[in-house]
Amino acid sequence: MFNVRLALLSTALMFTAACSNYSTPSGAPSTPSPTPMPGGPSSSVSIPVGAESLGNRAYAPDEVTVAAGTTVIWTNTDSVSHTTTSNAPGWNSGIVAPGGQFSFAFPTAGSFAYHCAIHPGMIGTVVVE
Repeated sequence: MFNVRLALLSTALMFTAACSNYSTPSGAPSTPSPTPMPGGPSSSVSIPVGAESLGNRAYAPDEVTVAAGTTVIWTNTDSVSHTTTSNAPGWNSGIVAPGGQFSFAFPTAGSFAYHCAIHPGMIGTVVVE
């Protein structure tokens, strides 16, 4: 009986430890997209303080135009967590904590709208030429 209880307790502890640091905002995909390889051209987008109330100014710049193959790097300079989540299948940063970064390479031309899954009013666009 003791071994059965010990086995159940061990299993419960492993499950709890594996899941304890995991959280996603409602409606957000659960896994971040992989970060691309460094070394190519890059462009920066900042998430400023108070971004959740800035709407289309929540990402600075709110529309960034880059060449195909460029990696866009989002930096969260706000005091709360945010995401950068493609409106269509494409990328999802997961939670980007204050001071954190997320990067994604854009290999093909197009216009890619995105938002914050935590604060849906935050919107931006990456235009790839």
